Order: sequence, then structure tokens, then C-alpha cells
Amino acid sequence: MTSSLPMTLRVYRKLSSAMVPLAPALIRQRLKQGKEDPARVGERRGVSADVRPNGPLVWIHGASVGEVLAAAGLIERLRALNLQILLTSGTVTSAAIVARRFPADIIHQYVPYDSPRYVARFLDHWRPSLALFIESDLWPNLILSSAARRLPLVLINGRMSQRSFPRWSRMSATISALLGKFEVCLAQSKLDAERFAALGSRNVVITGNLKLDVAAPPADPARLERLMSVTRGRPIIVAASTHPGEEEILCEAHRTLAGFFPSLLTVIVPRHADRGEAIARTVEAGGLRATLRSREELPTATTDIYVADTMGELGLFYRLAPVVFMGGSLVPHGGQNPIEAVKLGASIVHGPHVFNFTDVYEALDRAGGARQAATPEALVKQLGQLLANPAARDEALAASTRVVEQLGGALERTLTALEPYLLQLRLEMGAGNA
Repeated sequence: MTSSLPMTLRVYRKLSSAMVPLAPALIRQRLKQGKEDPARVGERRGVSADVRPNGPLVWIHGASVGEVLAAAGLIERLRALNLQILLTSGTVTSAAIVARRFPADIIHQYVPYDSPRYVARFLDHWRPSLALFIESDLWPNLILSSAARRLPLVLINGRMSQRSFPRWSRMSATISALLGKFEVCLAQSKLDAERFAALGSRNVVITGNLKLDVAAPPADPARLERLMSVTRGRPIIVAASTHPGEEEILCEAHRTLAGFFPSLLTVIVPRHADRGEAIARTVEAGGLRATLRSREELPTATTDIYVADTMGELGLFYRLAPVVFMGGSLVPHGGQNPIEAVKLGASIVHGPHVFNFTDVYEALDRAGGARQAATPEALVKQLGQLLANPAARDEALAASTRVVEQLGGALERTLTALEPYLLQLRLEMGAGNA
């Protein structure tokens, strides 16, 4: 395998092998940063306390929360076929989401560090029958070692962003060697398909975005009722999945809007919950009053900004507010997924940086289902108009709901593309039971 690889991958494999002695130091550092689960660090080295179940095993890999949630509908359908599922991801937050929102029989493991030794240990233990990689989390050793074992590899919900494409284009031999190991690439859009084909994917099929078919996130009814009881009568804005640099802008927007809506409450839900304390300090430094949800506090009548620094509660806050600002879009992060907010009845406002979901936001904006705010002043204007005009909110929601319905169907198209592989697994199951 190694001799046929481009020089970049040969060097990468040697370096990743040589770095194994440094793994304990890396793990210690990540443990200090809260980026590893101390009870499960062995999984990063390919060691697992879990037993591989009998029969065919479908391995699904996604980088973090967004990718894992995108696969929820697909996992449900595969379980209905009595297939065993191994789900890997790389973050503590994604592991917590799996534990909270997925069935107990879904096996979750942290993806091993991308060293040939750790990857081989992982593959030896789990012996997957089919591997589905979500979007674009392409670890070279994971891919190359899987392909060397003749494990069928499929890229699902494939996305190649406008930032990644030029970078990979400059390393065309490298990315072509990796993408060429996938038997099929199921792309989110025509543009994604063109980019994957240009970079070396052998067989590209446009199936759409699985995130459009994901069910709305749940909410605890009792917690929702408590929040509604203490905020009843107040205009509310939720700023969802915010990133550094956005909270200051949102605080200024709140201060301006509060002049027109004196009892306004802004709920900030940071993308990374561990930033809650820092956000609260920023809020208070700006002369506003903050309340932290991680302290099990509810907003009071004097709370200006409610910092919802907990995990897995976006479904709660989407149900609470009629207007949602989607974070990661005032700064060049690329924007967060607006679909869940739409499905839970929110009118959407976003910044100019939405390249992670270009097709979705373009369709929403074109239909009037979302509003772009390119500047802080525009953000105030758009939020204020929606807060003041329930009819405008209803029109936007009706338009966004139509867009989501029109763009849906990725799950069925993905299952159709996977049918040859699933048929083979069902045949193996039948032979095993014979």
C-alpha cells in the first residue's frame, strides 16, 4: 500500500507512527483542557472495554455534534434493518449527545488517534462490515488502513467547503489518493459534487443534506414550562451556537433594542458551553445583567442576557423564542445549521458568513424565510422588525418551512444509494442464521 502513495502520505504515515510515544503527553494535555473523557482515553489508542456484537457491523464516523446528529435518521433506519451500529466521533460534547439522544444499543467510541498502530488496533477489535464517513472528516491512516482490509468505504452527506477546496486543490495527489479509496461519494449539493469529482472521487452521487431531514431536537416539558413561566410577557431573542466575537455584538444589539422593547431578554447559547463564564463577564463588563444556566439559575425580571451554557438544550430555547439569530455567521466561521430552529417555529436572522450551509441559506433568503444582517446595525434592524411584527414572523416561518420541505429527501436518497451494501449485509445476516 505505502509504495503507491504520494510522498505526502508516505511522510504522514511515518510521522504519525513516530509520534506514538508522545501520545500520553497529548492525552494529559487534552484531559487538562476538558477535551478527553478520563474514563475512556484508551479508546484514543484503539483499546475498548466494549465487546463487538455478532453479525454485520456498520461503522459510522463523524467529527463532532453536527455530523453525529445528521446521521440520526440514517441510524434509526439501519437499526430497523436489525443492523448493529458503531458510531465514532472525536469530541466530548458529541459523546454526551449520543448518550443523551441515541438508543442504548448504539455503540459509541472515540475515534482513535490517527496513528497506524492505534487504527490497526481499532479495526482488529471492531472488524466493521461497512464504513460510512460523514461530510469531510478524512483521517489518512483511518482511510488507508480500512481500504487495505477491503472494507467498503462510503462518504455520506459529503461537503467540500469554499475554504477547504482551494487548500485540497493545492494537494491534489494527496486528496485524490484518499478520496479514491471511497467506493462512492454521496454529496450534499451539485457544487459539492463538482468539487469532490475534481479532487478525485471516483463515483459521485448528489443525495442532498441529511441535516434537512433530522427531526427537531427534543425539550424537557417541565423545564420548558418553568422557563415560560418566568419569561411570560417578555420579548425574547435566542442567539444560537455563538462564537467568540459575536457576543459583544449581540450585547450591543440588546442594549439598542431594549430602548424599544424595555423588557427584552436575550438568550445566548454558546457553541461551546465551557465559554459561559467568560461570556457572562463580557456581558457584565458592558453594563448588562447576566444569569448563567450552568449554575441552575433561571432568568429573573432584571436579567438582560441569559447565558445558556449547557449542552443539548437548544430544542428548549428554540421553543421559547419566536426569533433566532444563528451564530457563527457574524464572524467567518461559516454559520450554524438553521433547520432545527425552523422546524420549531423560529424566524431566522443570520450574518454574512454562512458558507457551511450556502445552499440552505441562499434558498431561505431568496424565499424570505431568513434575513441576512451584514452589519451590527443591520442586525438590530432585522431583529427589531421581527420582534415588532408578528405577521412578518409568520410569513418568514411559512416561507422557511416550505424551503425545508422542498430541500428534504436526502435520507431516502442516501438509503437508495446504500442499498447494494445493505443488501449484502442482509445476505450475510441470513447466512449467519442459516
